[in-house]
Amino acid sequence: MEIVQKIMSGFSLDLGAVKEPLGFIRILEWVFTICAFATTGGYVGFSEFTIDCESKKEEITAHFAYPFRLPSQPYEIPHCNQSKNVTFLQGDFSSSAEFFVSVGVLGFLYCTFTLILYLGYQQVYRESNRGPIIDLIVTGIFAFLWLVCSSAWGKGLTDVKYATDTDKLVKACLPDKCVVKSYPSMGRLNSSVLFGFLNLILWAGNCWFIYKETPFHKPANPPPSVEGGVSTS
Repeated sequence: MEIVQKIMSGFSLDLGAVKEPLGFIRILEWVFTICAFATTGGYVGFSEFTIDCESKKEEITAHFAYPFRLPSQPYEIPHCNQSKNVTFLQGDFSSSAEFFVSVGVLGFLYCTFTLILYLGYQQVYRESNRGPIIDLIVTGIFAFLWLVCSSAWGKGLTDVKYATDTDKLVKACLPDKCVVKSYPSMGRLNSSVLFGFLNLILWAGNCWFIYKETPFHKPANPPPSVEGGVSTS
C-alpha cells in the first residue's frame, strides 16, 4: 500500500507531452501496434468450392485460421461415386505469424508504459540521463524487430495465400469436376503487413526524437562568460 501511495504521490498529469513529437509519435505507435496484431490474431478464413455430380451438388469448405497451422483443420471431399476423401491444407506458417503478433503485443505494452511515464512522470523521465538512454535503446530494438517480423510475416502470408488458393484446391476433386465458389478474404491480412511496415517507420523515426533527449545530443558547455562586451582574461 505504501508503494502505491509513493507512486501516486509522484504522479503529475501533463498533457503537454502529447504536443511534442516524442509523445505524439508514441501515441501513433500505440494505435498502429494494436492494428498490426489485431488484424492478424483471431483471423478466420475459408476457401469454398462445389463438386458437380449429375444428381446433386456438394459444397466443400476448407477452413483455416491464426496461427495458420493449416494441416490442423481437415476437410472432406465427397466424390460422385459416394466415397469421401479426407484432405488437409498444406503448410505450417505459425512461426512467422506468432512472431509478428508477439512483437505487436510487446510493443503495445511498452507504448502503454512509456505513455504513462511521459504523461504522469515526466520529471522522473528527465531527471537523469538513464531514462532517455534506455528508451532509445528499447525503441531501436523494436524498430529492428518490426523490420524482421514484418518481412517474415509478409513471406509467410504469401505462402498462406498459395496454400489456400481455391484454384489450387479444386484439383483435389479429380476425376470429378469442381467449381470455385469463393476465394478467401485476405484484405485483413494484407493490411496487417502494411501496419507492420508502418510501425517500422514510426519506431525508427522516433529514435531521432528520443536521441535528442539523451546527453549525446546536448550542446557543448557554453564559452566563458563575457562581461561588458569584453572577455575577461
